[in-house]
Amino acid sequence: MVKTYTCQNGVRIVLENNPTVRSVAIGVWIGTGSRHETPEINGISHFLEHMFFKGTKTRSARDIAESFDRIGGQVNAFTSKEYTCYYAKVLDSHAGYALDVLSDMFFHSAFDEEELKKEKNVVYEEIKMYEDTPDDIVHDLLSKAIYGDHSLGFPILGTEETLSTFNGDSLRAYMDEFYTPDRVVISVAGNVDDTFISEVEKLFGSYETKGKKQPVEAPQFHYDKLTRKKETEQAHLCMGFNGLPAGDKGIYDLIVLNNVLGGSMSSRLFQDVREDKGLAYSVFSYHSSFADNGMLTIYGGTGAKQLNLLSETILQTLDVLKREGITQKELENSKEQMKGNLMLSLESTNSKMSRNGKNELLLGKHRTLDEIIDEINKVTLDGVNNLSKRIFTEDYALSLISPTGDQPS
Repeated sequence: MVKTYTCQNGVRIVLENNPTVRSVAIGVWIGTGSRHETPEINGISHFLEHMFFKGTKTRSARDIAESFDRIGGQVNAFTSKEYTCYYAKVLDSHAGYALDVLSDMFFHSAFDEEELKKEKNVVYEEIKMYEDTPDDIVHDLLSKAIYGDHSLGFPILGTEETLSTFNGDSLRAYMDEFYTPDRVVISVAGNVDDTFISEVEKLFGSYETKGKKQPVEAPQFHYDKLTRKKETEQAHLCMGFNGLPAGDKGIYDLIVLNNVLGGSMSSRLFQDVREDKGLAYSVFSYHSSFADNGMLTIYGGTGAKQLNLLSETILQTLDVLKREGITQKELENSKEQMKGNLMLSLESTNSKMSRNGKNELLLGKHRTLDEIIDEINKVTLDGVNNLSKRIFTEDYALSLISPTGDQPS
C-alpha cells in the first residue's frame, strides 16, 4: 500500500512498505528538467545533477562514493526533460544512513570551483560521446523537429557553449528558483515502516527557497523534417507522431497500440522490417508522455542505399494498421504482456520507488494494482483502432542522420 504525506513546507513523501525484502530504495525527485531551462542555461539541470556528487561541506566526492560502496549500496541520478532524480538502493539496515547522505548532497553541495572545472570536462566528453552515437542523437534531432524553439526541443545535456558559463552562483540561483519544496517528492520503497516518514520530514520538511511556482508554456506540435550529414555506416531514421500527455484517459489504449506496432519482437514493425525484409537490425517504437503533450516515435537503422525501402515499409505497416486495425489476438497478447510487466516490476524496490515518485510528481495520485489491471482489461479493439487513426495522420515529423543527409524519397 502506498502512503503519502505532505510536509508543512510542501515537500511530499511517498512510502511503500514491503516487509518481504531486505532492501530500501530512496529517491529524491525534483520537478524540473531541460523543459524548464532557457537557451542561455540549457543543460544546467543535468550539470547540477553531476555536481551533487562532487562534494559537500563535510564530504568529498570520494567520501560520497565510499559512503555507498562500503555498505554495499548503489547511488545514481538522472535528468529528463521534466524532472531530475537522485536515488540510492541499500540494505534496510542502512536506510537512515543513505537518507542522510542524499540530504547532505541536496542541501550542502559545495560547488567547488576546481570540481566545477573537472566536471565540465567530464560533461564535455559525455556530449562528444553522444555525438559519436548517431542512433541516440537522432532522437534529440526529432525533438527539435517536433518542438522547434520550445524548451522541450532542447538537448538534456546542453551544449559546450552553455556549459562553459555555469558556475557556483548560477547553480545556486537555479536551485533557489526551481528546487522549491512544492516541486520535491521523496519516494521510499522497501522494508521500512511508517516511522521512516518522520525521518524524511526531519531532513526535508522545513527548508524554504525564494522561487515561485512558474507555469510552463504548452508547445505546438510541428511536422518538420530535419536531417544531418554524418559519416556513419547506417542511415538512422526517426518518425514522430502527436501522442498523448501523461494521465490521459487513452494512455492504456496507446500502450497497447505501441506494443503491437513496435514494442516487442512479435510487433508489426519488427516482423515487417526485420524478419520479412531483413532491412534493419534495430527497429522499434516508443511513446513519451509529458505533462501537457506526448510523442510517439518510430526508429529504424539501415544501410543508406536501403533508406527509401525502410521508409516505405514503415509507412506501409502504418497504412495497414490504420485500415485494418489490430486483431483480437494482438489485443489480448498485449494486455497480458502489460499485466506481466506490471507484476514483474513489483518485485523490484527500485521500480516501485520510481513508479511512485513519478506518479506523485506528474499525476498526484496512485492507483492500486487492481485498479491498473481493471484499466488494462477495459482496453477495446475500437478504442485502440480509433486512436491509431487519430495518431497516424498523413503527415509526421522526421529526423535523419546519414552519410548523405538526403531525406527518403
